[in-house]
Amino acid sequence: MAAVWRPMRRRIELSRAKHRSLTGHSRMAKRFAAQVPGYSYDERIFFDSDGAPSEVKATRRRGFEQLCLTLNTRHAKSIAQTKQSREPISDLQFTAAYRVPFQFSNYLRENLSLGGFVDSSEGVTVTDLDGERFIDLTGCYGVNVFGHDFYKSCIAEGSERVAKLGGFLGSYHPCVASNAEELRRISGLEEVSFHMSGTEAVMQAVRLARYHTRRKKIVRFCGAYHGWWDDVQPGPGNPMPPGKVFTLAEMGEKTLHVIRTRKDVACVLVNPLQALHPNKAAPGDGSLLDSGRSAKYDREAYTAWLRKLREACTANGVVLIFDEVFLGFRLAPGGAQEYFGVKADMVTYGKTLGGGLPVGVLCGKREFMKRFREERPADICFARGTFNSHPYVMGAMQVFLERLKTKPIQTMYADLDATWNRRAQDLNQLLSDAGLPVRVANMSTVWTVSFTQPSRYNWMLQFYLRAERLALSWVGTGRLIFSLNFTEKDISQVFERFIQASEKMKKDGWWWQGPELSNKAIKRAILREIVRHRFGL
Repeated sequence: MAAVWRPMRRRIELSRAKHRSLTGHSRMAKRFAAQVPGYSYDERIFFDSDGAPSEVKATRRRGFEQLCLTLNTRHAKSIAQTKQSREPISDLQFTAAYRVPFQFSNYLRENLSLGGFVDSSEGVTVTDLDGERFIDLTGCYGVNVFGHDFYKSCIAEGSERVAKLGGFLGSYHPCVASNAEELRRISGLEEVSFHMSGTEAVMQAVRLARYHTRRKKIVRFCGAYHGWWDDVQPGPGNPMPPGKVFTLAEMGEKTLHVIRTRKDVACVLVNPLQALHPNKAAPGDGSLLDSGRSAKYDREAYTAWLRKLREACTANGVVLIFDEVFLGFRLAPGGAQEYFGVKADMVTYGKTLGGGLPVGVLCGKREFMKRFREERPADICFARGTFNSHPYVMGAMQVFLERLKTKPIQTMYADLDATWNRRAQDLNQLLSDAGLPVRVANMSTVWTVSFTQPSRYNWMLQFYLRAERLALSWVGTGRLIFSLNFTEKDISQVFERFIQASEKMKKDGWWWQGPELSNKAIKRAILREIVRHRFGL
């Protein structure tokens, strides 16, 4: 009887440790995604998906036509280049299709185009092929911590340092040794390995954790992103079924119980960015179906969680891995370990650490970094890459690490949370005073936008913001990323443009509020649509 009950009990404990949302159940999410049919709103429903009266629909149509005219005309060269390149570049096809909920996507793309090409950057701005200058809120996917000019300078100086060696691979330029020592100091860990991307660094961390613990299972947390490879991105977006991965609820006691007691868990992956929206996937306007998106950052609560997690991993011999590829060096000079005061067994870095060039780095305790067993010489954990420790990347990294210790850069970190929390509060006050149904939440310089009244058209805000010359990434208002060099004057300009965009969107009728409109009603209506199209009703 015990032989039957024991695995059943483990299965129950695992199920209870999962988050109740669809995001927390990778297999179910994948099955659900496979059943959602493709369909598009025609011109009539595009302006009337929420049952708005005829005068509101007419206002929306006029506003949309003016928005299209502005963007299509003002950015003609950038748009032309994008359209020409969309056929051979798969990424352009994907980002164009998934900027907004799929029901609206086709009609939107038929009428409104965006440019995917830019020409130059300077300060906190980026300029497109038409000479139109935007304030940059994209953050270059997290790379841009200190400002565009900083990274151009790192790359230029780093390239000069390694110019005599050029692109020679296999042996190391001396700057590699300097970088390794500096990374050991920053991370507080004994060994370092260099890789070609953050995804690759995470892959190696997991691989080594499995190798040294002789365990196979990975714990990741609901909604967290750790790169697009099979093991750590189960569910929609991955053609493979979930393998040896447990997706558990973050900040949950039942999760800690699983980590403390199971003997098959090799490692736990933590992406500190999830502190802004625990157990929720990265916000993007492509999934902004209603106004249910929310975020709130509680540094004290997340610190307490990480300490409990550290204790649970230590008690059961589980490797704790901090994935700082996105946030590394944005929160503090020593990264999330310094910021939260919690030490990991392994840490992955990337993005900004390369001084503007692509890179991935893994730092770890010596006991977990070794790739072979001396007592079993044929038992190795192989990991090499042609462009690991590329001279030009290492040169730019060396400059980055040197400048990280300088007074001008250290000054940027002074009162960082207080400064950016105040700025977010100031914008929220302006939005409230103007009677606009928009708010922001932030984790330092990473912000996300939420909405205070039910609507099916919140995703439209990204285009009004672009019309006011605020550059956003393809996920739209889901993630605004500021560099630390934004001055009070820069921030004031962002706020002014943000308010103007929101007021124009409100004036154009997209936030019309009917008495029957609620987030629940919107979800039910969309579910009915899906069922009708799925079964041809």
